[in-house]
Amino acid sequence: MQINLSDMSDFARGSAFLGTGGGGDPHLGRLFCETAIRQYGAPKVISLDELDPEANVYTIAMMGAPTVIVEKLICGDDAILAIKKLESITGRPATALMPIEIGGINSTLPIALAARLGLPVVDADGMGRAFPELQMTTFNVYGVPLSPFVLADEHLESVIIEAMDGKSAESIGRAVAMQMGLAVMISCYPMKGADAKRAGIAGTMSAALGIGRAIAEGRRHGDPVQNLLSYLRTTAYYHHCREIFDGKIVDLLRETTRGFSIGRCTLEALDHSQSRMEITFQNENLVARQDGRLRAMVPDLICIVDRETGEPITTEALKYGVRAKVIAASVPPMMRTPQAIDCFGPRAFGIDEDFVAIENLT
Repeated sequence: MQINLSDMSDFARGSAFLGTGGGGDPHLGRLFCETAIRQYGAPKVISLDELDPEANVYTIAMMGAPTVIVEKLICGDDAILAIKKLESITGRPATALMPIEIGGINSTLPIALAARLGLPVVDADGMGRAFPELQMTTFNVYGVPLSPFVLADEHLESVIIEAMDGKSAESIGRAVAMQMGLAVMISCYPMKGADAKRAGIAGTMSAALGIGRAIAEGRRHGDPVQNLLSYLRTTAYYHHCREIFDGKIVDLLRETTRGFSIGRCTLEALDHSQSRMEITFQNENLVARQDGRLRAMVPDLICIVDRETGEPITTEALKYGVRAKVIAASVPPMMRTPQAIDCFGPRAFGIDEDFVAIENLT
């Protein structure tokens, strides 16, 4: 498999959908990736099944608040510095790169870096979507240490963190990222291929490309949102899906605080019923309630898309008056185990409710 220049618009669009509002601006990520592919050629994308158990797999991502990341250009040298620093600590040269999460910049970044370094990219990630905190991964849940990890900024300054657990690494890293401008490159979760096979979520890059293509096909031949839902129902992970609201944004509170983009978005129905949906977010959309009634919650996907084009709308791009539809979808089974829910279920975000899967909500 390859993701070529002709695929980048669809791949970035699908990644933005799976990012559930976060993961960075897909437009910036697409431009950066296209530049790398033009210069170095498209890297090979390999499945988890193809990955050598002894391969040295490194992740690469951008850490910070989406509202800040969208205001900064991507350097690329800082990302390579983060990988090289981590290689020097582990003593193991990278033989493959992999996304930490599927979303916007953080899906396209590994492709661009793999092209520059001449490495393959693994068709997998550690979230099956995007989450705001580094410990919120299946890698962490299933025993892959987060640290050592490296942060690097556009001035090519770097910081190495070695912490006792994933939550501590996130807390220290978040404080460092704030001091470095809240838009930094990171490399963490260095692992063997066997660890990636055991703890990674397979096929998410392929799924992102398929989602983007489904939206584009729907624009050409019918309803992009319905075409998207039809495609999701064919996937292994996201097949429990539905449109849970159709309305326009009538209120928006968004602030950059504690190293995140935090707030809520309120939509009002277009059918004159005066029904309202409120979505709370921390970089990514966390909970959707319609007239006070729960409609979907983390870790299931809550995605806001343009009601006419199906284009995913990230949290930093939400605007008053935008007409949008809200799509909810399931996540991989390995993200719904008790230990996974403890790591990135609703209570991990301070929401005092038990997780209820979308297929069990009406």
